[in-house]
Amino acid sequence: MAARSIASLTLSFGLVSIPVKLYSATDSAAGVGFNLLTPEGGRVKQQYISEATGAVVARADMKKGYEFEKGQFVVFAPEELKALEEGASHVVEIVSFVPEKSVDSLYYDKAYFIAPDKRGGKPYSLLRLAMRESERCALAKWSYKGKTRIVQIRPAEDGMVFQQLLFADEVRALSDLHIELVTVSDTELKLALQIIDQVSEDVYDPTGYEDEEKKRILEAIDRKIAGKQIVSPEAPAEESGGQVIDLMEALRASLSANRAKREAPVKTAATKTPATKKASPAEVDVLAAKPRRPVKRATPRADVKEAPPAKVRARK
Repeated sequence: MAARSIASLTLSFGLVSIPVKLYSATDSAAGVGFNLLTPEGGRVKQQYISEATGAVVARADMKKGYEFEKGQFVVFAPEELKALEEGASHVVEIVSFVPEKSVDSLYYDKAYFIAPDKRGGKPYSLLRLAMRESERCALAKWSYKGKTRIVQIRPAEDGMVFQQLLFADEVRALSDLHIELVTVSDTELKLALQIIDQVSEDVYDPTGYEDEEKKRILEAIDRKIAGKQIVSPEAPAEESGGQVIDLMEALRASLSANRAKREAPVKTAATKTPATKKASPAEVDVLAAKPRRPVKRATPRADVKEAPPAKVRARK
């Protein structure tokens, strides 16, 4: 289905104006939504109740108030709030160009795409190419829904991203956490760098990851529709707390484990698994005498959960 634009805008810088269409970059419909129901299975509707009288208050009778002291409010009429709103404008005014890397992603809010509108193809392409060559992005003011927002316009592979930014007072400072930075040795740093190098990838591929919770919920919904029982996997046993971990040993163990994964031969369909040799009684005694590490309780196999049951397992 073709994407539908949210708004028609004009990017403006200097004497240049670029007509563009605005599109949402995310899909809220991709999530799983549930409805609140009564015990009988009917839908419910929300009502607002007065704390003072317990009576239902209609939305049309409500007012907006700001609590400046406990239980004390200043009330605003709708027309008063309307007068405070920023006038909507289709013009997005570019105020500066800054190095793209200078904008911390911590300030990223909602993302949009912008595409050229009629007669905007050439200036759109020119702006995109100029920002890519200069490694800079545009900062602009955008008045939308009664509020002026700061947006970042940056070039992308197939077009341009229109990134809404948070204001400074909307982002907390990491320094407020007062994190104590502990000194580490050169050997520890070297081992950590080796581990990072072992599991490094050139690029982030979002298709390599999926929402596991969403997947489980959709599978459970399908089983519910089919009238099958939902089997919950048993949670793994929690490790006892208070265990002191040797950082160097943990780093070396991680390094060895990653190396073993890389050196392990890949099994193919044509490879035959040799028959398992049965241990003799003497070998069993030797194995039993060896000290064994405590292990976590095994979780149920994934194939048992996903395999479609032949019959309904629910018991009456």
